[in-house]
Amino acid sequence: MTAALRFPLERQGISTSATIFANLVTAPLIEHAIRNGEGVLAKDGPLVVATGKHTGRSAKDKFIVRDAETENTVWWGKTNVAMSPDQFAALKADFLAALAAKDTLYVADLFGGSQPEHRVNVRIINELAWHNLFVRTLLVRPSLAELERFKPEYTIIDLPSFRADPARHGTRGETVIAVNFTEKLILIGGTAYAGEMKKSVFGILNYLLPTKGVMPMHCSANVGPEGKTAVFFGLSGTGKTTLSADASRTLIGDDEHGWSDTAVFNFEGGCYAKMIRLSPEAEPEIFATTKRFGTILENVVIDSETRELDLDDASLAENSRGSYPIDFIPNASQHNLGPVPANIIFLTADAYGVLPPIARLTPDQAMYHFLSGYTARVAGTEIGVTEPEATFSTCFGAPFMPRHPSIYGNLLKQRIAKGGVKCWLVNTGWSGGKATMPGIKRMPIKATRALLNAALDGSLNEAEFRKDPNFGFEVPVSVPGVDPRLLDPRAAWADAEEYDTTAQTLVRQFVENFAQFEKHVDEGVRQAAPVAA
Repeated sequence: MTAALRFPLERQGISTSATIFANLVTAPLIEHAIRNGEGVLAKDGPLVVATGKHTGRSAKDKFIVRDAETENTVWWGKTNVAMSPDQFAALKADFLAALAAKDTLYVADLFGGSQPEHRVNVRIINELAWHNLFVRTLLVRPSLAELERFKPEYTIIDLPSFRADPARHGTRGETVIAVNFTEKLILIGGTAYAGEMKKSVFGILNYLLPTKGVMPMHCSANVGPEGKTAVFFGLSGTGKTTLSADASRTLIGDDEHGWSDTAVFNFEGGCYAKMIRLSPEAEPEIFATTKRFGTILENVVIDSETRELDLDDASLAENSRGSYPIDFIPNASQHNLGPVPANIIFLTADAYGVLPPIARLTPDQAMYHFLSGYTARVAGTEIGVTEPEATFSTCFGAPFMPRHPSIYGNLLKQRIAKGGVKCWLVNTGWSGGKATMPGIKRMPIKATRALLNAALDGSLNEAEFRKDPNFGFEVPVSVPGVDPRLLDPRAAWADAEEYDTTAQTLVRQFVENFAQFEKHVDEGVRQAAPVAA
């Protein structure tokens, strides 16, 4: 039996005798999930689910079909791994056979992108009700009138029960995320981690939008009371969500955005926040969502009798997550968009203690640091590791960028120059030494917020600046309310010579990493590199 879909599955070549539940809203999807045994309700209303062995993305199980469409448009390598058309054809046939055998399926027709002229119509087909609720929560929900005329451009089929066959499908194992840009079809199997769907839509937009001159960004964004937008790039652990969640500013979104000629627009209609050790004092708005009907909590520990949550318990996953509609955040933008940026912030958590807490970047330096995508992880997570470890993820989101990084970098540089955008590097990491040294602490959040507020309100531009001898960017000499020693990393170290040695180690890592991009950028960007002694 097929429920009423204005554009039926049969027109997409999908045949099934399953009962189709199409475009259900939150309450009935939660009812289905509970009835199906997919999850339970917590004491205060959220749906709690477990994703099994996959508690994060399966990055090494993602493939893009290499064909005439993608041969010269995708940046092939470790991140974007090829699947042959024949392998995808076999995978697709097996997925369609699996769909045909299902008793129940859930279908959601949604938008990727909040600005109408730049959004993409995406149809998602799920075997799990909570997956359908998740993707409906995270993407942009069409109005009833828009659903009446909805025609899917891209389709995602997500079947956690499906098991890929490496010999037949060319996969590493039973898990697969296969993207076919020619057929506009994405197949996800062997994993119940819902974030694969969200990031698949991000990948679609990252592929499509640059050809329209729109800059796709892995960033959070907010708007100040004066109407100026700030975007925050940063890898996990750098403070992207925390620093953009400012009660005095309007939130556009927490993760994925586009920058068009007229706006910064959220790709999504919801948020996907980490839940582990969430603090009601530090993040009250996000914490409040854990007590609302309509929130989905993944891999959060719950008492089976009282249904009380334990957000501090990481026994199911360190990467426990919560998804909720963006309007659950009190100061969220009504339309998920704002003006074009006035400020860009690159966040890094430098565990070497080398970078200053804030620095002003030229457009060339901004492109250099955007392509570098630097942060550093604290050592100690593995036995025998005693030094910080540099991490470079180009464009601050390499796993989601199908095209060559220089395409995104050049587009960003053009938009920065066109809009006269101020660019800042903000270090939320360690000061006074390496993170592994006794007594060395992270940058005080009070100082970071003071510097960030000064950058965003424009007052920091009036400060006196010095040129950093290693990286060449401008660093303020003094800022009201901030310890001057904090602004000069070398002065903050007890041993200045050890600082110099550590700084040169980091400089060499930057230079070595950037070698892969040198022939794809102009001389100005090459000259923005740090200087090795």
